[in-house]
Amino acid sequence: MTVPDTFRSMTLGDAIRAAAGRDPRKTAIRYGEVELSFGDYARRVGKLRDAVVGLGVRKGDVVAIVSRNRPEFMEVVAGAPDAGAAVATVNPRLAAAEARQAIEDCGATIIFVDPEARILVEATGIADLRIVEFSVDYEALLTNAPTPEKLPQIDEWDAWTIPYTSGTTGKPKGVVLSHRSRMLVGLICAAEFGCFGPDDRFLAMTPMNHGGGLGFPTGIIAVGGSIEILDRFDPETVLERLKFGGITGLFMVPTHFQMIFALPPETLSKYERPPIRSILANAAPLPQAMKERIIPYFGETVLHELYAATETGLVCNLRPKDQLRKVSCVGTTFPHVEAEVRRDDGSICDADEVGELWSRSPVLFNGYWNRPEETAKAVKDGWVSVGDMARRDAEGFLYIVDRLKDMVISGGVNIYPREVEEVLFTHPDIADVAVIGVPDDTWGERLKAFVVPRRDGFTADMLAAHCAGRIATYKVPKDVALVDALPRNANGKVLKTELRTW
Repeated sequence: MTVPDTFRSMTLGDAIRAAAGRDPRKTAIRYGEVELSFGDYARRVGKLRDAVVGLGVRKGDVVAIVSRNRPEFMEVVAGAPDAGAAVATVNPRLAAAEARQAIEDCGATIIFVDPEARILVEATGIADLRIVEFSVDYEALLTNAPTPEKLPQIDEWDAWTIPYTSGTTGKPKGVVLSHRSRMLVGLICAAEFGCFGPDDRFLAMTPMNHGGGLGFPTGIIAVGGSIEILDRFDPETVLERLKFGGITGLFMVPTHFQMIFALPPETLSKYERPPIRSILANAAPLPQAMKERIIPYFGETVLHELYAATETGLVCNLRPKDQLRKVSCVGTTFPHVEAEVRRDDGSICDADEVGELWSRSPVLFNGYWNRPEETAKAVKDGWVSVGDMARRDAEGFLYIVDRLKDMVISGGVNIYPREVEEVLFTHPDIADVAVIGVPDDTWGERLKAFVVPRRDGFTADMLAAHCAGRIATYKVPKDVALVDALPRNANGKVLKTELRTW
């Protein structure tokens, strides 16, 4: 195919330079007292690109970043891909053995780190690593960057970043994301939400090593908006920034809401109804009981619950007007996205019939890094599934029933733990809960609930009484364990694999 002379690939680096061309003095990134203009941001991205080329990195290579949120993170994911290198984003909260696994898997020999993560990376014991710390090391690298004789041609379908899956079920996999996929995510967000324009400011507080934590801030930077970065979540700080910081949008996970509503009533009252346009909720199911607290506090027009995955990008969204009308629902598809609920034989399910959810769009991943067999399982004729079970109602709204791998078969009957969890979340004495299947000699599997109680004295009989009349008796957990907290990853997903070892 002949590429037209007018064609230009979509990249984050080019988007930053375009924004700098419009207004170089405009603030791109705020981090504490530090403000970085688009002009300075574009200049530093260019210097990093040149430095990476000067270090011998070639198109198709991989560099890695292990860091909390900070401005340099946004420089690396723009500058290194401009040099042709994909950026593997490794969770700084991993154990040394886990970090070693990810770094060795992606083959990176250059690692960008914050001061805390340097200790982690050095503890991996990997030889021949060039570690660049975000301190005088990094600034010296930019200052001394040579001017390359030639820069590589970057195509928009080339690898941009390689986030590693959270590892809730087995070993983490590198998810290869293209420049094009994430630039289009930003544009689709601009069409869907009221907080992705040049005059918006997005609060970037979820870890950037995960898909949405980086994807949403990148999307608003690409359209010339600004971001304010927090390197860790503090509920009152977030509420203060939403109320008084000029923030128009942010991305949150269910754990964030739980921590916010655990604040004292007098604290919550100070920040009620902040002047924001959109809250994007994703990464884990948002219990309906929690939505009924969010909407009165934040406003009736701001909450969006997205269904998305690192592999699929955006799939569907439950918009504010439908939040209380459609219970436990994730809405309808985004622009440019198709979704199908399929039976095991590939045929399309009828309305309200549960099947596996597949999607097709311009924002899908390229595949799993060096795992062709895993990619082949997830990709069928251009459609992608991450193993979620769903149903579609007569109006076309989608409901995520559960993960295929989390489905419990008890006495030959399929039970979806998420349905049970939704009921348990409505109990006033349950702060958090997760339900899994455990082996049973008679039924094959039975349900077990891990409950974080709000007060002492919670019992299995109280749980059973609450479920009576709300769900079928065979769906009521037979075992109940009271725990102080559920194991969750940085994106708020419950680690059910870990629960099964408890």
